Amino acid sequence: MAELNIRERQAGDVTVIDMEGKITIGEGSVAVRSAVRRLLEEGKKKILLNLAGVSYVDSSGIGELVSSFTTINREGGQLKLLNLTQKIRDLLAITKLLTVFDVYEDESTALNSYK
Repeated sequence: MAELNIRERQAGDVTVIDMEGKITIGEGSVAVRSAVRRLLEEGKKKILLNLAGVSYVDSSGIGELVSSFTTINREGGQLKLLNLTQKIRDLLAITKLLTVFDVYEDESTALNSYK
């Protein structure tokens, strides 16, 4: 499973993006970028990325997460992360990004954290 599968669902005014696969240079990071940009164009600014099914993120994928985070913040929205695998958590810790993102283990806690 090389490509990234993205499914969207609404939970109140939060859009949850369930991702499965890899977020890597090329297809995966482009898919994340276009999904986030499209949601912003639709005026959906509360976005929760569920990474439970994401097996791998490379530096390009991390860059895309940061870029999406920045774009959403600039628009007055919020991007949060849910269900990081240990590998991705470690990667974010090493790159000092774990403190940048709002990270949750539990979906209802994550949804309740949006203002």
